[in-house]
Amino acid sequence: MDFNSIEEKMKKTISVFEENLSEVRAGRANPNILNKITVNYYGVPTPINQMAGISVPEPRMILIQPWDMSMLKEIEKAINLAEIGINPNNDGKVIRLVFPELTEERRKELVKDIRKTAEEAKVAIRAIRREGLDIAKNAQKNSELTEDELESAENKIQKMTDAKIAEIDEILENKEKEIMTV
Repeated sequence: MDFNSIEEKMKKTISVFEENLSEVRAGRANPNILNKITVNYYGVPTPINQMAGISVPEPRMILIQPWDMSMLKEIEKAINLAEIGINPNNDGKVIRLVFPELTEERRKELVKDIRKTAEEAKVAIRAIRREGLDIAKNAQKNSELTEDELESAENKIQKMTDAKIAEIDEILENKEKEIMTV
């Protein structure tokens, strides 16, 4: 029984969950919001962080300074097309993204959204558990595992599942605190 592959799949699910949470706009400037935005750089779609310096000079502002000043307008256009909910301010040298203060209602909406994302991650973890249990049961049917080995495998898979779900809950709790206390 290969528990490592089950563990790896669960870890991957959690890393995807964390990546999704990092893109949630929590009222603070988070450069990860730019991760999925690409700019047409001489015919090649290029991520902004590979063509500009990105900094966070203030808690609610991202500063984008292109290394090639001719790309300033292209970067601004790409940000507008990405519809991240923030209008870029271009002063001819840098682009500023100023994050508005979140309202209480918007914070609660964000918490609801991240809870939904967390539940999807938990469902994915449980699906991996089910897959692992099916493999174990098939191995037992094919006389590769004894009853005791099957029970031991089921217990180990369940412990892994419980640990990963607890990890998701902890990540979720930290993100909720971040959103509600900004």
